Amino acid sequence: MSPTSSETKSSKSWHDELATLVNTSSENVFSYGGVDERVVGGESGSVKDQIVEFLKASGEMVVELGRGCRDIVKQSLGNEDSVIVKKFGGPCRAVCEKFSFLNEYLPEDRDPVHSWSVILFVLVIAFAALNVNNVHHTPSPTPLVKKVYIHPPNATRILLPDGRYLAYEERGVPADKARFSVITLHSFLSSRLAGIPGLKSSLLEEYGIRLVTYDLPGFGESDPHPDRNLESSARDMLHLADALGVSDKFWVVGHSSGAMHAWAALRYIPDRLAGAAMLAPVVNPYESSLTKEEREKIWKKWTPKKKFMYFIARRMPGLLAFFYRQSFLSGRHGQIDKWLFLSLGTRDRALIMDPVFEEFWQRDVEESVRQGSTKPFVEEAALQVSDWGFSLSDLKIHNNRQPKGIFDWLKSMYSDAEQELVGFLGSIHIWQGMDDSVVPPSSTDFIHRILPSAAVHKLPNEGHYTYFYFCDECHRQIMTTLFGTPRGPLDKITGEDHASTDQDTDVMQEQADNGAE
Repeated sequence: MSPTSSETKSSKSWHDELATLVNTSSENVFSYGGVDERVVGGESGSVKDQIVEFLKASGEMVVELGRGCRDIVKQSLGNEDSVIVKKFGGPCRAVCEKFSFLNEYLPEDRDPVHSWSVILFVLVIAFAALNVNNVHHTPSPTPLVKKVYIHPPNATRILLPDGRYLAYEERGVPADKARFSVITLHSFLSSRLAGIPGLKSSLLEEYGIRLVTYDLPGFGESDPHPDRNLESSARDMLHLADALGVSDKFWVVGHSSGAMHAWAALRYIPDRLAGAAMLAPVVNPYESSLTKEEREKIWKKWTPKKKFMYFIARRMPGLLAFFYRQSFLSGRHGQIDKWLFLSLGTRDRALIMDPVFEEFWQRDVEESVRQGSTKPFVEEAALQVSDWGFSLSDLKIHNNRQPKGIFDWLKSMYSDAEQELVGFLGSIHIWQGMDDSVVPPSSTDFIHRILPSAAVHKLPNEGHYTYFYFCDECHRQIMTTLFGTPRGPLDKITGEDHASTDQDTDVMQEQADNGAE
């Protein structure tokens, strides 16, 4: 046998043995350089198939590894005798019980453990993606942000019976010449400097009004209250009036959330009040007297962020401090709608962009956040959505003396039996912008259903701020509605002045009696 045939035989034997090892049934023979080469593997796409199979096998191995790790974790954490469970089991269960109310927002057919695990995983991925995006994003030029400037203290203060100091400011006519005394309550993220924004001193002089504004506890230059609630707010107002020598009945004016403290005054110190003027007054969005339809109409007007903040204020108010430090307590100025998550209409948005409003707003905020503490703001937000200690229905005028039997009932029918009226007997006037999305008109509709004796003034095309802020004609309309024809300040106490005062009192009593009927 020649060497060539021997080599060929040896080559064939090698290929045959390889084919036997891989159990292939077919072979492709290629000729390269005059020498036959056999490639074992079947069809031309065999390499791709092998890669796919390799990846599948790798995936299965990873899955099995994950299952093994899961079993190890279950054995470690699921065992009551493990060190981890003994050390962290109690606190973890307490935290889970505290947040168990969140399970109400999950579909009924979903396991809470699995659902929240997925939600947390998605949140981690989302925050990681946002962080990467911020790192690689080329920042664009941003406008210069104005920093908050804390002005030197200059408020006049009174000492309250509990040792706290309350800062206030007076405008209008002197006390001895005041025909009417008015105390205004500022809203959230505001101060005594707000009062009635843009109100001219000449208008106060024309109507003989003494206007007093003050900082709520913890705002501006007023000391914080250790245990603040709406009743304590009314008591502070009463002490302020007494300290300033307001002997007659006075009016209260509240805009937006400031109306919450005006409601408290009507409830806790009604005998000292002549009446109340409310502009876009807030109500507790969780008020039990709200029907389902009324609650839905109110909530649907708010932005999702505002709804979320109300939820946090009611359930976990302590978390509000984090959000406040990122916004108005950050040391920088910003827009009111972004800081308070407000949805503003066209006219409101045009107003807040006006330089006059912007200057007023920035100065008011600087005074409001003077103390740099989140506590008063958290308290104020929590007060609005928690139990007020009273209901608006408590202010409704009604007869407290109910017939105890048929004899009393017959007596009341055929005689002028004395009636004991309870509730607030003075005047309540409410102004409501119909384009207001911050305090929607449906809130005032609810108030009027509960307090039918309140006079509601609906304002077409007006928003949350446009009627109250920097509107001379609006201010005159409010004063005329409350106080009638302007008669100027008191020059001296005369019989005519006493007669006019008695006449005003009789008119208010007559309105109260009509409301009771």
